[in-house]
Amino acid sequence: MVKIITGRRGSGKTKILIDAIHAAEKQSKGNVVAIQKGSSLNTDITYKVRLINIEDYAVEGIDAFYGFVAGILSSDHDCTDIFVDATLKITGRDYAKLGDMFDRLASISPETTITLTISADNSELPENVKKFIG
Repeated sequence: MVKIITGRRGSGKTKILIDAIHAAEKQSKGNVVAIQKGSSLNTDITYKVRLINIEDYAVEGIDAFYGFVAGILSSDHDCTDIFVDATLKITGRDYAKLGDMFDRLASISPETTITLTISADNSELPENVKKFIG
């Protein structure tokens, strides 16, 4: 399952994401992963969550990001939740391709919830992206 949290910069997306990460960690019977670009979440996330700075792996672009997340899913069958902050800084702003990637992620992760933040107003997003707002 793929869900996105949308809103302009400064609208509180990261706070919502952090709250969701903590809730998932408390109820998960498996592993929770948080992906960030940089170190913005380092002090806010409990040590029980696997925190990944994607810059350490030189991942840029939609295809590289998809492969990175698919690799996490293929190597950790106990992963119940993946959270991604600053998605567009990693993937770029090609919204049509972004929606296609979300479809692909949803098809390979029926047992894992993937929640991502998107710094954009809902009116900017195409329908293939809007369907993941939740």
